[in-house]
Amino acid sequence: MKKIGNNADLEVCYEAGPTGYGIYRQLKEMGISCMVIAPSLIPKRQGDRVKTDRRDALRLAQLLRSGELTTVWVPGEDDEALRDLVRARQDAKKDLLRARHRLSKFLLRNGLCAPSGVRNWCTKHQHWLNTLKWEHRA
Repeated sequence: MKKIGNNADLEVCYEAGPTGYGIYRQLKEMGISCMVIAPSLIPKRQGDRVKTDRRDALRLAQLLRSGELTTVWVPGEDDEALRDLVRARQDAKKDLLRARHRLSKFLLRNGLCAPSGVRNWCTKHQHWLNTLKWEHRA
């Protein structure tokens, strides 16, 4: 950044993405004005389908200079950590549901049903699953 110019005179922007807001915080710490841009709100030219980092950077610079960009709210580190925790929990819950569906379909293909009065995924159901024996080793 020092090669580009004086930190106080620089204005920087980048597209929000999966990398979080570490770059934003680092630039702010250096005294550089930084904006994080919502990718879905970047104006696009009709028919402009070629996407490269160089073209995107040039287009962002042009739009920044003209004031046509919409920034996103940058959460604090505590808020971002909480977001990550909530997302991780949601992902784990989805994984669990998929695994349960996969197992129930496998049991169905093999003609197996839990004993009467045993609800799926309760302790008794898990015990029943552990007692199952298979004819083929595979």
